[in-house]
Amino acid sequence: QVQLVESGGGLVQAGGSLRLSCAASGGTVNEAVMGWWRQAPGKEREFVAAITWSAGTHFADSVKGRFTISRDNTKNTVDLQMNNLKPEDTAVYYCAVKMIEYYSDYYPEHYDYWGPGTQVTVSS
Repeated sequence: QVQLVESGGGLVQAGGSLRLSCAASGGTVNEAVMGWWRQAPGKEREFVAAITWSAGTHFADSVKGRFTISRDNTKNTVDLQMNNLKPEDTAVYYCAVKMIEYYSDYYPEHYDYWGPGTQVTVSS
């Protein structure tokens, strides 16, 4: 059973940066897709970014050009670097793992494991 733990959330002013990290344990995720999702109050969980084991990446249109995603397969970690943050980026951010690569990245039900989430708050 894979367990995921996020870190790095916090409060930042608009235009600032944060880096989120996620560590996987309890199983191998080397060939899985690792991704980030977020959920703002009163809204549905939405896809943010994903990265395959070979470093192929996908991003939501709302974060393209501002966020980058990277992973270290030797450490079973995935990071999300968030730059030029906006108040609308405020949400709980979740790390997730999708074991079947060819499943679409954009559906939460395709992900097999989820972290508990970390809060990101961007003040205006």
